[in-house]
Amino acid sequence: MFKLPSAYFSGVRAIEISETHCTTSVTHRWINQNPFKSMFWAVQGMAAELSTGALVMSYIKNSNAKVSMLVANNKATFTKKATGKITFRCEDGLAISKAIQQTIATGEGRTCWMKAVGKDKHGDVVSLFEFEWTVKRK
Repeated sequence: MFKLPSAYFSGVRAIEISETHCTTSVTHRWINQNPFKSMFWAVQGMAAELSTGALVMSYIKNSNAKVSMLVANNKATFTKKATGKITFRCEDGLAISKAIQQTIATGEGRTCWMKAVGKDKHGDVVSLFEFEWTVKRK
């Protein structure tokens, strides 16, 4: 809540995190809707970014090394109106782990594209976000 207050107030929540994946969710409400009565794209982006970023933060913390992280690029595709509860899942934990291990070992910055797929309660994909994370040893 303290690190991401706008995400918290929009209803973004972390559901599950493991070595390989992270799941977040957000429910369509008045506070996070667009004029078309569906979820605002930026709210979906916050939930999607959290599903990738939580994995990055987790691996950095577990490394006990000083590593900076930053989103360099992102892409988004929207396939369906986002209403109800939307769940985002990223399954790129092992890829970011490898990038962090490499930057710690070499001191050189690394990049890693991570994907978060947003699905509604029926399992239909409503959006797909990709984030290019950069990691570098401080």
